Amino acid sequence: METFTSRQAAALMEAQRKYFATGRTRDVAFRLEQLERLRQAVLRHEGRIAEALWADLRKSPEEAFLTETSIVLGELAGHRRHLRRWAGGRRVPTPVQLFPSRSRVMYDPLGVVLVVAPWNYPFHLLVNPLVGAISAGCCAVLKASPRAPHTARVVGEMLRETFPPEYVTLVEGHREANEALLAQPFDLVFFTGSPQTGQAVMQAAARHLTPVVLELGGKSPCVVDRDADLRRAASRIVWGKTVNAGQTCVAPDYLLVHRDVAQPLVDEMRRAVRRFFGDDPQRSPHYPRLVDERAFRRLTDLMQGCTVALGGEVDEADRYIAPTVLTGVRPDDPVMQEEIFGPLLPLIPFDRLDEAIAVINSREKPLALYYFGRQKGAREALGRTTSGGACVNDVLVHLGNPHLPFGGVGRSGMGRYHGRRSFLTFSNERSVVRTPTWCDLPMRYAPFRGFAWVRRLLDK
Repeated sequence: METFTSRQAAALMEAQRKYFATGRTRDVAFRLEQLERLRQAVLRHEGRIAEALWADLRKSPEEAFLTETSIVLGELAGHRRHLRRWAGGRRVPTPVQLFPSRSRVMYDPLGVVLVVAPWNYPFHLLVNPLVGAISAGCCAVLKASPRAPHTARVVGEMLRETFPPEYVTLVEGHREANEALLAQPFDLVFFTGSPQTGQAVMQAAARHLTPVVLELGGKSPCVVDRDADLRRAASRIVWGKTVNAGQTCVAPDYLLVHRDVAQPLVDEMRRAVRRFFGDDPQRSPHYPRLVDERAFRRLTDLMQGCTVALGGEVDEADRYIAPTVLTGVRPDDPVMQEEIFGPLLPLIPFDRLDEAIAVINSREKPLALYYFGRQKGAREALGRTTSGGACVNDVLVHLGNPHLPFGGVGRSGMGRYHGRRSFLTFSNERSVVRTPTWCDLPMRYAPFRGFAWVRRLLDK
């Protein structure tokens, strides 16, 4: 792969600026046509996308569809259905002192945007933001992760067949490509990845006062209270932790379990693993792999010093780590200091819900929070904590509802997208007041005749 240079980045920016300046992307009919072109392209390449995801992460075709292509197709369907209404703007009230003016919020495309995607969902997290950019009327540069090269190659070919590069294009490459792109004055940078890299992205964007959307991660807690349905909880937690082998930003990162049900929960999780993947998950065609040896070694290092209550089998040559529950975990252990991003699940017991809430609040605000138990406990847990999103008696599923804005808070991210929120993220909300000329109230001008009347009106 040739190195993507700063000169190439500047030329690409200039080409997209010129294309955007033609005004073509502002036309709603044009946007709808491009969304349909993208939909057709995804359908044409669906098989190749699934093959690439198997090669990069050993995702089964079923998981590839459920967690990658179906989400993008659903996003496309929603934008195609609602775009005309969204793009039409909205009327807002006008205060009486501004009579006879009328007020409206209009939505302009931001311009030329950069989308930087991670490797864990290399199709979904690359193309889903693109839907919002096209819908809003922007031009877009997409930067794929080099750690998922097969998917990057397929998506690049798909986009080159579908769009001219001055409108939408994909850039491959390593850190040098990221630096070359981030040096350009984009109108928005949309980044998904780790908080550490997010800081670097924000610093680079600050040089041009470029706004950023940072979809980051963090340690998302999962609370299992004494009154939880343990079989349901175990099934859903195991599912959420083994989707993409735990390499999911909203995966349950650690368990806070009432001491009375800690061992029964582990027993139910063992049965759930067996139901999903058989006696040997390594032989299951539905259990993904870690992205590379670096990820494998990081996770095996995190296991050191912990007691394995479930799983624990590893195979470096196969990039395989079994679904694993760790006990005997202390808050200062390495496994509790960073986002795990793999199939390891530390378990910390508690005696009162207050203790679990205190653990959550002692840490950075998470991207997601999960609570299993009755509604009274759920209300208390949600009412006394903060997170980007949350589920009660489930995990991950809030990500799949396009009517819910998705994003983090604090160190887990800033900005929201999905559905209409994606359209808004890539749009400038322009405030417009239209004032007719048939009437001109004299109290606005010096010497402010009628001011006493205006003052009485505004004081009400």
